[in-house]
Amino acid sequence: MDTEKKVAAHYTHGALEQTILDTLRAAGKDVDRLTATDLSSVDEFHLGWRDATIAFAKDLRLATGARVLDIGSGVGGPARYFAEARGCRVTGIDLTPEFVQVANALTRRCGLADKAEFREANAAGLMFEDAVFDTTTMIHVGMNIPDKAAVFTEVRRVLKPGGKFGVYDVMRAKDGEVPYPMPWARTTETSFLETPAAYQRLLAHAGFEIESETDRSAFVKDLAQKRRAEAAKSGAPALGLHILGADMKERLANVTGALESGLIAPIQMIARAI
Repeated sequence: MDTEKKVAAHYTHGALEQTILDTLRAAGKDVDRLTATDLSSVDEFHLGWRDATIAFAKDLRLATGARVLDIGSGVGGPARYFAEARGCRVTGIDLTPEFVQVANALTRRCGLADKAEFREANAAGLMFEDAVFDTTTMIHVGMNIPDKAAVFTEVRRVLKPGGKFGVYDVMRAKDGEVPYPMPWARTTETSFLETPAAYQRLLAHAGFEIESETDRSAFVKDLAQKRRAEAAKSGAPALGLHILGADMKERLANVTGALESGLIAPIQMIARAI
C-alpha cells in the first residue's frame, strides 16, 4: 500500500456522516438546516480549532468572491467557514474518499453547496489549470506529505501571480522522540514532520516569498485551557473529536504533551506567489 492510501486509511471512519448526524439530532439540532458553527466542534480538527481558522482567514485577508483552494480539506470545516463568513468560492481536495463524501453532504445541509465543493485528489498532481486560484490554504496537512516540494510547486502553478499560500501545520520545534499515536498518524510510517526552516526553504524554491510566520503555540495552549475549564464546568460537548476514533483520547494527549514540552509547534506561514 502506498503512502497516500495509508494516509486515507488512517482517516477513514466508515460511518462518519451518520455518526455526526445522529449526535446532532440527539442534541436537538435540525440536521436539514445546519450552520457551519453547528459542526465546528468536530470538523475543525486542527490545533486552535475554529478560533485558529478565523485568525488564519483574517491574516490571509480573504475577500468576498475570492477563489480558494483548500488542500487536505477533511470534512470541510475551514472551507465552509471561508464560504459562509468570508464569502469565498472554495474548492477543497482530500485523499480520503469518505471525507470528501461527508464534506459535500454536510455542506449541502448547511446551504453552502453553491459556494464550496470537495473533490478527491492528490495535491502533488492537481487537476486544475494554471493561475486559477487567488488563495490556497493547507491546514495541518503537511505532516502527512513526504514530498512537500512537489506539492508546493503545484500550489504555485495553480495560484495567480501575487496569490497567497497560507500554511498552518504542526512542525518540529526541537529534536526529540515524537510520541505516537498522534492525531495525524499512528506511527512514523505516515508522519513527515519538518522544521519551519525546511518549510521556508521549500517554499522559496517553489517560487514563494514568505510574508509572515507566526507560532500559534501560546494561542493554542490558552484556548485548550479555556476549553478544559468549560468542560469541567458544563461537560464536554456531545459532538467532538472523540467520535473520530476509539484511540482519539490517547492521540490528543500525545499531541498536547508534545506541544507543552516544546517538541512541536503549530506554525502559520503566509507566502506570496512571485
